[in-house]
Amino acid sequence: MLRDGSSEEMIATPQLELHHISAKNLITLFETPDDVSVYEGKPYTNPHRVLMDNSGPLRWRVPQVKTDASVNKWFVRWMVEKTTREIVGSISFHEPPDETGMMEIGLGVHADFQRRGYATEALTGMWSWVIDQPGVDILRYTVDPHNEGSVAVIKKFGFERVGQQIDPEDGPEDIYEMSANEFRQRLN
Repeated sequence: MLRDGSSEEMIATPQLELHHISAKNLITLFETPDDVSVYEGKPYTNPHRVLMDNSGPLRWRVPQVKTDASVNKWFVRWMVEKTTREIVGSISFHEPPDETGMMEIGLGVHADFQRRGYATEALTGMWSWVIDQPGVDILRYTVDPHNEGSVAVIKKFGFERVGQQIDPEDGPEDIYEMSANEFRQRLN
């Protein structure tokens, strides 16, 4: 794995590089999204303005990082398309492992790049990384049951639907989980 000058190593998949956003750049991106210093010296560009026009997970992650910068390890990564070097989306865990070792993840792929396998690759990359981190036992993915694309992605992995929750902003979401051990076995 390569370093991109941020606090965590880059994760590579066949089509993507998942570049971690440093705590400083995460805060800058949220507070002043047009500040190009976030991209200076980086091996990618953001012509599609991912997380600039819509802050997505930043509104939740930035307050967490401001409270405790060490949690940024788990947070936002750019999804960089290898051939164009363009950011095509972002992916992030919601918080560090909870008391049960559960890690929930969320992602967004820019509309121009959906249905190219990027979500599947990004999830595989992040989950492959996180199952080797201390305290991680359960992988969780929540999705609107009417979001056919996301439901198809999670079912492709073989995650089990374990319930439903009501998200205050998004409404009903199905909860899918898999143990870290099972995911590790499926990788081999």
